[in-house]
Amino acid sequence: MSISTTPVFPKLRDDQIPTGSRPFIEKVKKGFGFVPNLFAVFSNSPVLLEGYLGLDATYSKGTLSPAERQLVLLTASVVNECGYCTAAHSTVAKGMLKVPAAVVAAVRSQQPLADAKLNALVNLTRELVLARGRVATATIESFLNAGYRNDQIGEVIIGVALKTMSNYTHHLSPVEIDSAFKAEA
Repeated sequence: MSISTTPVFPKLRDDQIPTGSRPFIEKVKKGFGFVPNLFAVFSNSPVLLEGYLGLDATYSKGTLSPAERQLVLLTASVVNECGYCTAAHSTVAKGMLKVPAAVVAAVRSQQPLADAKLNALVNLTRELVLARGRVATATIESFLNAGYRNDQIGEVIIGVALKTMSNYTHHLSPVEIDSAFKAEA
């Protein structure tokens, strides 16, 4: 199998963004204070951009804490080998959510976390991605025994779906890591 080296979607400038993507890009700009390069790529497809932002909004309504949600996103990005998203989620986790650097480093190096509950979350996420949803009973039991609930497995699945969208988009159309995330590249 040959992998294409030609980006499927170019990074669009403001004046190139399709009309259907413009309101969503404005929301992104408001939220981040700038348009991250990957969102400029997403904007090629208004459906992809709206779908990603809609799923992200739903994900944020879950019962996992913001730090737990970021660890799911970071773990999936690491497993999917997406340097862009790994840098972005490391930045958000450490900078905005004050997740300890040792926790982020352990996730990035795929090492066990000292916190048993977070370790169970990261292990479930990693196995969901690696095994394409075919998770061992022991992994699920570990997750539940750590204090999580069955319904929260669904939240982890949504996080994995989000990262599948963004990680695959970056694989198809790699962009430079934004300066805001470069320290974590």
